[in-house]
Parts: sequence; C-alpha cells; structure tokens
Amino acid sequence: MLRNIVIAILSALLLGSVCVGQQNDDAVQAILNLEKYREGLIPLWMTDFGNLGQFREANAKLAPPATGEDRVVFMGDSITYGWHLDQSFPGKPYVNRGIGGQTTPQMLLRFRSDVINLTPKAVVILAGTNDIAGNTGFMSLGDIEANLQTMTELARVHKIRVVLSSVLPVNNYPERSKLFFPLRSPGQIVELNRWIKDYCGRNDCVYLDYFSAMTDNNGLLRIDLSADGLHPNEKGYSIMAPLARKAIDQALAAH
Repeated sequence: MLRNIVIAILSALLLGSVCVGQQNDDAVQAILNLEKYREGLIPLWMTDFGNLGQFREANAKLAPPATGEDRVVFMGDSITYGWHLDQSFPGKPYVNRGIGGQTTPQMLLRFRSDVINLTPKAVVILAGTNDIAGNTGFMSLGDIEANLQTMTELARVHKIRVVLSSVLPVNNYPERSKLFFPLRSPGQIVELNRWIKDYCGRNDCVYLDYFSAMTDNNGLLRIDLSADGLHPNEKGYSIMAPLARKAIDQALAAH
C-alpha cells in the first residue's frame, strides 16, 4: 500500500500536466519500470557508481594516439553506446565510451579514466536525457548543467576541445515509448538544450544540435527515427553522423 502511495505521489510530481486516464496509467508503469531498473543496479552502484570498471580493460589496451592522430572520444549513455562509430565514421580514430542508462554525475566520475587519460583532441558529450528521467534520482536542470560545465572545464584544462550535444527529442508514438516518454519532459529537454547552446556560445565550445534535425511538427522525435521513442535507429544515426562530423571538424580546427 505504501509503495502504491509513493508511486502515485511521484506520478503527480513528475507528470502534473498529464491528463488522467491512459496517460496516467502509462506514467505509473514507466515509474514502476524505472524503480525495477534502479533496484537491479544497486549492487553495481554500491561498489562502482560511475561504472569505471566498464572500460578499464579496454582503456588499458588502447595505445596512446599516434603523432598527428585526431582521436575523439564520444562520452554518453545508451544513445552513444548503441552508435557504431566505425560504420558512421570509417577510418576515424573515434572511441566510444557510452554506457547505457548513465546520468551526468556518473559520467563526471569516469571522465578522467574514460576521456582525459585517453588523451583525445576532442570529446563529444551527449548526456542529460537520463538525468531528466531520474535514472539515478531527482536531478534539477541546474544539477545537469553544473555537471556538463564541470566536464567541459576538466577537458579544457587538459587541452581537449569540447563538443556539447543537444539532448535528443523523444516521442510517444510507438508502444515501447510508454517506458520512456512519461519520464522525459519535452519542455525540460528544450530548456536544457537552450542552456547548452548559450553556454557553448559563451565558453568557446561547439554546440552540436541534433534536436532541430530530428524533431517533427509536434516538437517530438520523428516517428521514422526510433523504434521506442528514445533511441535512434539506423536512420536516426545517419542524420546524427554528418552533424557530429561537422561539429568535430569545427572543434579540431580551433585546437
């Protein structure tokens, strides 16, 4: 009974603007799914909250960049993890350091081991959607912004150029989107992206705008770009790749 009351309160707090009925049912189910996900990760989070162990072996095996090599690290969550960089950027020395489900505080914890210690010339950071969803607990937009700012500052100290990506839009079109959409406010995504763009303009980093290229007339993720309303499909990544390439080139040109 207590659990049901807590879930009802969380639903009301997270989704105050959602109408009653099926949408509320979807919201409660999404919260239950998130709760189950978080419970399953308690053992890992208790011992390695940032999951620094995920790439420890791969990082140890990665040779230092060759002379003249423009290594770029892609730091992010499942959207980055699921991106086959070797296919989108053939021949490029790009390193994928995405971990599914992660939030910005977790990325900040592993930023030294998974980015700085790999001595790239640039880092592409794509983060924030899981913070908004509450994957590791409530995160205000200010909290997310602070973590992005700290990662940027750490990179700059080590002469690593920074590309900050917009958070991708989401949609509630396919059935599978019911697990994700109720927890990710489109309005908060827009607001966070507005801050990222402004921050980049004031702090000499490159803003990578995926959002504008992937949004439909409803302000949501185009239906043809995702099977679950959150993660890009092959077509989605094909839109993202040239945008990332242009942003990386811009960052490296200023290196």
